[in-house]
Amino acid sequence: MATLLGPIPSSSDSNSRAVTSSNTHTANSEVLNNGNNHDDENFLIVSPYTEKPHLLDLRTVDTANQLLAKALVDLKCLRDDYATAPYLEIFNWPEVIGKVQQLAEASNFAWKDSTFYIVVFRSRIPPTTVYADLGVLDKAAHAEATKSGGFLKYWFGSPDEEGRNLATCVWRNQHDARIGSVGEAHRKAAGATRLLYTEWRIERLRLLIKDDLKEWKIDDWVD
Repeated sequence: MATLLGPIPSSSDSNSRAVTSSNTHTANSEVLNNGNNHDDENFLIVSPYTEKPHLLDLRTVDTANQLLAKALVDLKCLRDDYATAPYLEIFNWPEVIGKVQQLAEASNFAWKDSTFYIVVFRSRIPPTTVYADLGVLDKAAHAEATKSGGFLKYWFGSPDEEGRNLATCVWRNQHDARIGSVGEAHRKAAGATRLLYTEWRIERLRLLIKDDLKEWKIDDWVD
């Protein structure tokens, strides 16, 4: 499965610890449409990285995945203790699903049972860690994972006072996540994880959205 590191932001980074600042990730998640390129409307910013290699090409996923990716633009962190809080309590998932409903209705799309794959990476970095190059590794791994396909959302926070942090990915399916984790950039990032972190834990979750969007749930992924 693909798990990105979540780079450590500097004090000037918009991705600061406070919940109100960590939500700036969502402010930049949007369909590009600057009027200069008709192709822009096909690309969605789905992470803090806004360059072309990091954008989701909406033409590469089906309608259900397009709608979820667009709804995840509104994903917001609700708690300062997101590094240790239960996953379901960290983000505004009811609002995200509500946005999926709105988008489906607007496009007259009949939603059928759909399952998506979520990866959660919880970590802790010691004060002695030198992490100047961590962001470079993470960014390269993200571009590689995006190119592999099906990468719908990437969010990461910043470490708390004890060095704990959380990053999360939403994928079209588990197969895409696995393919996204086999490249050279991801292997380098994974190697850095082993060297730079005192502890880390991966959680694999399933997002299930039922027929007609009447029910949804996030629970443990079972192979």
